[in-house]
Amino acid sequence: MSIEVQNITKSYGEQKALDNVSFSVKKGEIVGFLGPNGAGKSTLMKILTTYLNADEGTASVNGHNVATTQKDVQKSVGYLPEHNPLYLDLYVKEYLAFNADVYNVSKSRIDDVIALTGLTPESHKKIGELSKGYRQRVGLATALLHNPEVLILDEPTTGLDPNQLVEIRDLIKNIGKDKTVFLSTHIMQEVEAICDRVIIINQGKIVTDKNLEKLVTEVEEQVIEVEFDQEIASELLASLENIANYKNVQGTVWELTFNTEKDMRPTVFDFAQNNGLRTLQLNSKSKNLEQIFREKTKK
Repeated sequence: MSIEVQNITKSYGEQKALDNVSFSVKKGEIVGFLGPNGAGKSTLMKILTTYLNADEGTASVNGHNVATTQKDVQKSVGYLPEHNPLYLDLYVKEYLAFNADVYNVSKSRIDDVIALTGLTPESHKKIGELSKGYRQRVGLATALLHNPEVLILDEPTTGLDPNQLVEIRDLIKNIGKDKTVFLSTHIMQEVEAICDRVIIINQGKIVTDKNLEKLVTEVEEQVIEVEFDQEIASELLASLENIANYKNVQGTVWELTFNTEKDMRPTVFDFAQNNGLRTLQLNSKSKNLEQIFREKTKK
């Protein structure tokens, strides 16, 4: 496993930030780590990168224990914190050269990460002259200097405009072809575009850990929106198989909720035919990641 977390607990005074958290991440996965503000995301990331110690439990990255073999963890992890610390008065290559000395890697690696992160057009500038998007690229380039097997990214697209967001998103997805990526974000579209798997944390506890595709397709109920060609008595809808709820949206449009994963559209169509009705529209309404997130994190 690239990342292994077992029964991690961390408190700040009486406030428990992480409460018996456990999960693992396989090599090559891109995992989205989601949760409301204060849920414990950054705390866990700081533990995995050795910036903080857990109160209880164990964690390892690439087989290295984060508490007892910190140097080995730091060598195998690339970390981009939420507030990307940069020296704005340094030139891009100057800053990367400084970090290359810290990591004790060859200066030839600088040109490699500049090309990889798309920094070439701006590499002659001071960091303070760069846009927010290019500053994030500098942070990613720094995290990649020592060619780590695991990238841990804390809110990598915060504050970016839509164009910059897409650029950084595509960059992370490209990097993820060769590395394990563990990233936190509040942007659901980002997770849907990049990630293979989603872990949702709420109030310090893991509430969901699933493959992204399964998460949005495995539902315990099905919602169908149907428009009939004429008004219908609500009592008639109660006879539908597996019906759990029915709500009049507007006029002859109804929202029908069934407590089954079975596709109920043929059943609704047959119901209309049997009752002398025509269906003007008949759509299955699947939940998106944002709706699932709200359900899992509501108090």
